[in-house]
Amino acid sequence: MPHSANRHAAPLLVVGCIIFGLGSLIVKSVNVGSYAVAFWRLTVAAVIFWLLSRFFAQKLPKNKKAVQTALLSGAFLGFDLALWHESIHAVGPGISTLLNSLQIFFLTATDIFFFGGRICARQALSLLLATGGVALIGSPEFGHNSRAVWGFVSGIASGAMLALSMVFIRKTHQIEQTALFPLMLLVSTGGALALIPTLFFDAGRILPATPTDIALLLVYGAVMQCFAWGLIAYTIPLLSLAVTGLLLLTEPVAALVIDYFWLDKPINAVQWGGAALTLLAIYLGSVKAKDN
Repeated sequence: MPHSANRHAAPLLVVGCIIFGLGSLIVKSVNVGSYAVAFWRLTVAAVIFWLLSRFFAQKLPKNKKAVQTALLSGAFLGFDLALWHESIHAVGPGISTLLNSLQIFFLTATDIFFFGGRICARQALSLLLATGGVALIGSPEFGHNSRAVWGFVSGIASGAMLALSMVFIRKTHQIEQTALFPLMLLVSTGGALALIPTLFFDAGRILPATPTDIALLLVYGAVMQCFAWGLIAYTIPLLSLAVTGLLLLTEPVAALVIDYFWLDKPINAVQWGGAALTLLAIYLGSVKAKDN
């Protein structure tokens, strides 16, 4: 890789993570349901990735199984986004994004149960730290928020869906190496199609009602799903594993800061301590997982 690309990779990754985290503000702002927001985000992204695929003459994979696994990855991504949105509405962007970041532990579990992997001392420690961190975050939240249980369940479940999406992206590449734009076209299309039956849950809140909502949904799909995720995907291979694992934590950190300073969500010292503990656990788990 060129030295200049490596030199700019770290700041670009941070920018990508922060922009990605800012998407939670759009979720909170638009008068559209959680499942519908995810559907529109992926639909907008699918159109953009189709145009990019045509412009750069990148072809869809020829292997039908590769196409199927990419679409399945998208289905899991769609449910990841929808559940993350539900968690945002229940407990706020900061806590929900932190819970979604626990996907690294679901990846570890998948490796152990389906691919014969083994848990090491560092992974066991990170799991213990994460459990303690989530408990510290949740204990005050359950005391004053009637939607806290659903917020935590949906946030953690979204992490599981994200992990499965990543597993099937890996399987797609194992079947046939696929260019970025066609791959993301299939993933976005699979997610949008999978979410169509769930729009029933957002009856009355499916379509954006104002020009502002339409504009925000277009920004959410184009900027957060395409631009920010593109920056993250581009820069990760250019950095060391340890640096990557650390910088990826800027997304939940940015969401917590937005939650506290912008949305005025009360987060006490115990919860900040739990957040720090969980971030440390995610970092330890991510470094080990990427080393495997």
